[in-house]
Amino acid sequence: MTDFAQTRELFHLPEGVIYLDGNSLGPLPKAAQAALNRAATQEWGELLIRGWNQAGWYQAPLALGDKIAPLIGAEPGHVLVGDTLSLRLYQAVASALEFQVKAKPEAKIILSDSGNFPSDLYMIKSLIGQLDRGYELHLVEPQQVADALDELAEQVAVLCLTQVDYRTSRRHDLAALTQQARQVGALSVWDLAHSAGAIAVDLAGAGADFAVGCTYKFLNGGPGAPAFIYVRPGLVDQVSQPLSGWLGHAAPFAFDTQFQAAPGIAKFRVGTPPVLQMAALDTALNTFVGVDMALVEAAVAQLTQAFIAQMSAATDQLELISPTDPARRGSQLSFRPRQRSGIDAYAVIQALIAQGIIGDFRAPDLLRFGFSPLYLGLDEVTQAADTLGQILADRAWDRPEFLAKKAVT
Repeated sequence: MTDFAQTRELFHLPEGVIYLDGNSLGPLPKAAQAALNRAATQEWGELLIRGWNQAGWYQAPLALGDKIAPLIGAEPGHVLVGDTLSLRLYQAVASALEFQVKAKPEAKIILSDSGNFPSDLYMIKSLIGQLDRGYELHLVEPQQVADALDELAEQVAVLCLTQVDYRTSRRHDLAALTQQARQVGALSVWDLAHSAGAIAVDLAGAGADFAVGCTYKFLNGGPGAPAFIYVRPGLVDQVSQPLSGWLGHAAPFAFDTQFQAAPGIAKFRVGTPPVLQMAALDTALNTFVGVDMALVEAAVAQLTQAFIAQMSAATDQLELISPTDPARRGSQLSFRPRQRSGIDAYAVIQALIAQGIIGDFRAPDLLRFGFSPLYLGLDEVTQAADTLGQILADRAWDRPEFLAKKAVT
């Protein structure tokens, strides 16, 4: 059984800080510092280039993928780590579209929603421009995706969604929408950036075609930690690799001038993996050993429900915009100031941070809070809500140093 008191001991948490921003950047695993030191001094420093073979650098993208697989319900050998989330999203959508040229040639729509992360939409639009095949990115409101799949059934080539909305925490029904997409001949691409490590995900059970995600949020891999990509069995050997980098070659060290894709998920390798970042990520994934993601999700529901209840008791100046049903949201909560309250949401977050409680702000007016039971408990949730209520009651946020926006908001 998962013991969150034990997992909490695995993280470095600054004294006097309540951390509610794991949805942006997870905290430091205590073992990461030693792992980074070892990778830099013993491996890079002593082994030098021999580290590719002797320290497992070359195999790390697949080895780490196998550590992520059970956290997202994926089959072993079908998750690969490396490169950035935007590149992984580009790969997945481009690969899906290329497959559909033969499988569903008349379909020209990539269906997504207005809650998708902007970077995903940027990459899709860029891809459409590069392909110049008449593709269209069709956006609907999140609650309209199922209806749009019905109405545009013959025209949809790819369904591309972020499972948990980064703004509101609204959660799509991954299994239902994947099945609906399959029924109309569309391929599904899921962004799990706000899902992996936070809620229970079952890619294999849902039959998802592609999935991508980052590892620096709830997987706690550190700033700039590499992304992952998943392609389902039965499909991975049929699709092509749109970014044919040398390490995705079947024999990269033969240095053949013609690209021949490696078998399986390895074909999605592009360039040299970030060895030091992967050393940190490896320790972060070790904190999930023995952790049941269903129990994590249940604990998330308990923490978020407690925060909502305490916020209701502490203040009436904010409104919850996340779903009230825990089964319909991820592991974050978002609030906005009520109309005509005059509250500056950014300044409120800065005032809260000044008191050692770290949440975050998303434009134009959202206060976001992330909850991971791996390092957060009920007492901290209650204290955070009480402090936020007091800041609002005292208008303690209305000070020049809190109102001045920093470069990263």
